[in-house]
Amino acid sequence: MGFLTNLARRVLTAEDPALTAAVVLLTAATAYIYIKESTSTQPPALKAVLKKKAGKPSSLPSTLAVECLVSTSGLTPPPHSRAQPIAYYQNTDLDNTPFMEITEIAEAEATEDFHDPFDLPHVPFNFDRLSHSESMKRSLDFYKLVNGRRSLRMFSEDPVPIEVIRNCCMAAATAPSGAHTEPWTFAIIHTREMKAEIRQIIEHEERINYESRMSQQWVSDLAKLRTNWEKEYLETAPYLIVVFKQAYGIDENGKRVNHYYYEQSNSIACGILITALHNAGLVTLTSTPMNAGPAIRALLDRPVNEKVQLLLPVGYPASNATVPDLKRKPASKVLFEY
Repeated sequence: MGFLTNLARRVLTAEDPALTAAVVLLTAATAYIYIKESTSTQPPALKAVLKKKAGKPSSLPSTLAVECLVSTSGLTPPPHSRAQPIAYYQNTDLDNTPFMEITEIAEAEATEDFHDPFDLPHVPFNFDRLSHSESMKRSLDFYKLVNGRRSLRMFSEDPVPIEVIRNCCMAAATAPSGAHTEPWTFAIIHTREMKAEIRQIIEHEERINYESRMSQQWVSDLAKLRTNWEKEYLETAPYLIVVFKQAYGIDENGKRVNHYYYEQSNSIACGILITALHNAGLVTLTSTPMNAGPAIRALLDRPVNEKVQLLLPVGYPASNATVPDLKRKPASKVLFEY
């Protein structure tokens, strides 16, 4: 009782503002739990509305409140009353790691189709180790190959075998991803009608971007690259590849599936795709159609969990193609060894 008496005294006298705030949080969490539990006697329609508004599982706010209360009190509670740690993911936009609902985990474990991740079988890894000289040769050859890659805006209409584009997309799909969720979709557009519609969507938004949304400095920086809101290459290039990032997945039962670090995972896949296209003897342009993503998604009838990450026109360079005389940073500016 000494622990509780001392705690109550410090709260009531506001001796410790942090402790008082923690108690308020605990009280609010308790009220939240009571309201949520009371919905079990409500009519189904009202219960559904209250459940939708409630949001996160009841176990999280109460646990956070208890942990906050204990950590700010400066007291050591008896062993039986010590807050027990739980596993959860914070829902922050800093790392794009979505919140994992504790109640959803419990529901999944209760179903017959739940699979314990530790049951995933592991197999031997086959690896052919290269000699140092062969590694050196390959690394230098690859550097020379990718160092010749350039972004191009002048395309030939000459056809490219569709199999080449498919292979490059599948190479991109080998990228590593958070928890192997593979949060990407590659849409290949080759019909003239569809390319014309995409150009219309993008140019409509790009004109607004250049004339009002983008800063004057931004427009000025792009001027030296001889680019503007008109995107003729969207129809000239034989293919457009739209890369979608999946903010979350949807399983065969329509349930939401968490995707971890999908921004980073998708960015890696895009890098592999661009390199694969260059390796196949093709050229492309890393196009990011600002504000045109929703309309493109709707045109291609993609689900709401997918957002446009990148649009790549792909093909051969035009016979009169030119590129800006740019120089890449030397190793001393980008490479540091410790």
